[in-house]
Amino acid sequence: MATIDINCDMGESFGNWEMGNDEAVMPYITSANIAGGYHAGDPHVMRETVELAAEHDVGIGVHPGLPDKMGFGRRKIDASPEEVRDYVVYQLGALTAFARRHGATVQHVKPHGAMYSMLSESPDHARAVMEGMLEVDDDLIYLATDMNIYEVAQDVDGLRAVFEGYVDLDYRADRSLIVEQTLEDRDPELVADRFVSIATDGVVEAANGEEISIPADSICIHGDNPNAVAVLEAIHDRLEDTDIELASLPEVV
Repeated sequence: MATIDINCDMGESFGNWEMGNDEAVMPYITSANIAGGYHAGDPHVMRETVELAAEHDVGIGVHPGLPDKMGFGRRKIDASPEEVRDYVVYQLGALTAFARRHGATVQHVKPHGAMYSMLSESPDHARAVMEGMLEVDDDLIYLATDMNIYEVAQDVDGLRAVFEGYVDLDYRADRSLIVEQTLEDRDPELVADRFVSIATDGVVEAANGEEISIPADSICIHGDNPNAVAVLEAIHDRLEDTDIELASLPEVV
């Protein structure tokens, strides 16, 4: 039987501004990547999202970003490896405090947006972040969003890493993602097909029709997609007819 984790970026609302549909999505996932307050989120949203994850027994992870709320953490910032490490440690500490209030722990780290791109392009930045998180808690798991980062993770002593795949976005033949400028409904059955293909065979069809390797043990679903709940329902319906079991990150690493 194949085991796989479903993760989702959450807690990205701020003040009166709402992002995503966390309450409706949370029952369908096994890991929540919760914004640490830099690119999105605030103390109240962090607390509420941790409470929601604990209520549904969903694994908690921090989704750290660059300090750029206005740009939603998607704009580049000139920061050294040490500075980016400190950004991650700061946000990890904040989320860890909220988790402890609810008798929970933070299990993983998944960088967001321009920070993720920075780590993908610079092994020095990636290594600094990974070593920094291990200094805080050597049980933390790194959720790797591309193969460049995943390969760096393999060389960091004591680090456990999980490679993630995407099923509600299209891949290019080189395994890079095609990120649309506007969010649109995704075909739930097509997304479910991709989920099963990655979970069972580690492959998916790219936009040009070529079959590419995606050796993922966790699959990301975007909770801010308009029909995210319908997509997740289709995936869960498909699980009933397959030998796929959902499991949290510590179980699949």
